Amino acid sequence: MPALALADALSARGAEVGFVGVRRSGASGRVAEHGYSHDTIRLRGFARRLTLGNLVTVAQAALAVPAALRILRKRRAQVVVGAGGYVAGPVGLAAWLTRRPLLITEADSHLGITNRLLAPLARRVALAFPISGRRGRRYAVTGRPVSMAVRTATRTGGRRALGIAPEETVVLIVGGSQGARSLNEAAIGAFGDAPPFTVIHSCGIANYDGAAAELARRASGSRYRLEAYLDNLPDAIAAADLVVSRAGGSVCEIAAIGRPAILVPYPHASGDHQEKNARWMAEAGAAISLPDYACTPEKLRGLVGALLSDPRRLEVMGEAALAIGRPEAAEDIAEMVLELAG
Repeated sequence: MPALALADALSARGAEVGFVGVRRSGASGRVAEHGYSHDTIRLRGFARRLTLGNLVTVAQAALAVPAALRILRKRRAQVVVGAGGYVAGPVGLAAWLTRRPLLITEADSHLGITNRLLAPLARRVALAFPISGRRGRRYAVTGRPVSMAVRTATRTGGRRALGIAPEETVVLIVGGSQGARSLNEAAIGAFGDAPPFTVIHSCGIANYDGAAAELARRASGSRYRLEAYLDNLPDAIAAADLVVSRAGGSVCEIAAIGRPAILVPYPHASGDHQEKNARWMAEAGAAISLPDYACTPEKLRGLVGALLSDPRRLEVMGEAALAIGRPEAAEDIAEMVLELAG
């Protein structure tokens, strides 16, 4: 979670950090686990079609601004940081109305709706990727904040944590926290029958039963490790010789750790940002971008086999990933926040 990585960097510099979120949001538990205060606002996002529910959302948004004003006064906030979610809208507007400096962060390769609305009001905009038309003093390409677990992950430590021998060849397949059905099917079809290397496959909680049933019909053996979800994803990335993944925010973790990748962008991502993320990695020589429609078992098996048979190419791709990874992003943005605080 980039916002938590930034909060940790600010706390390390002596800043008092608090979060504002939406009631009954799953993120509140993670914030509490990290020891940060957490205020909530009653709010929900707009449906992407005309519905009566959007009228309720408009009313909630109107009431959310005075609620945000009360929170900012209570917390004596000197700077407000928007992390891109829809709750950042009323909080960012409250900051602007009270002349508090506003900094917004964009974790994807396009500005989301909330950030597009807040950008003219913000003093600074921290971008994870270069975005066409977003230049000038207000904008800075800082990279996406990553956790300390990402920054300190090593091949040796990752393999020790996962119980993998140093000499093993390891392919990590991960489709994000929700999984990716097309990638799951291609991976099991490609490597489900006694793979010649270790496969760690995080298929997503919702897809686990179906993937496990399909794998059970095959002679996968012990070298195919199916997981619903990986709590220690940085360790798994660091342990891998090659990562096969969707192209969401995890591309920044892959780059920061310095691993070569085959990226399969989700074709329906907002603003086609996953395709842009994959292109960013591919153009740097750090990844191969494989369209979702082309992600067949045969194609995936061929690409993985070709890369694993060329250790020098894997090494060059890993070095290219490190070159574009920005593990210091959280620290850089934290310095921008403190500068705004004066």
